[in-house]
Amino acid sequence: MAKTSRSKFTEDWLPLQAISNGMIILPNQEKVSGVKISPKNIFILDQDTQINMMISLKNFYNMFDFEFWLVVADRPVDISVYLSELQLLYQEQTNPAIRKLINEDIQKGNMFMNNNVVDTEYFLLFKEKNLELVQKKIRMMISGLASAGLDAKQTSNEDLRIILDNFLNGGRSTEFGTVMPS
Repeated sequence: MAKTSRSKFTEDWLPLQAISNGMIILPNQEKVSGVKISPKNIFILDQDTQINMMISLKNFYNMFDFEFWLVVADRPVDISVYLSELQLLYQEQTNPAIRKLINEDIQKGNMFMNNNVVDTEYFLLFKEKNLELVQKKIRMMISGLASAGLDAKQTSNEDLRIILDNFLNGGRSTEFGTVMPS
């Protein structure tokens, strides 16, 4: 007989022990964690800066003496709150020129919402059993990326859920229950 899971979290039906403190904890007590890298368009920088960044990134990747995964995940962009604020501003505004500018922004926002615009996020993940080594590797990644001119921070629980959802559902968010074999 099949049982239905009503949980909205992927880890509730995968063979995971938990997602906690920015780590996926596996049944064998290994932890999957890493860093989320803030995107940066290096192609708008001058050529020397681009070259120096690429050399720094190469040196950064060569520091790794452990297996890691570079993961790119798309997250839907929700600008509905911003659009609501624009609507209120539009209603309050009496100047026709400003109303026209606000209306143009509203139309652009609606275009983004109707075309399922996503924000691309970048992660470096690894698997490690020892919690001290997890923290050491995260610090090494954050400082190495900073030396290459990139900002990074430890993955959050929500980041890890988004990554799992992307891999298991082809990038589509799901809100329905999952049928599981008994």
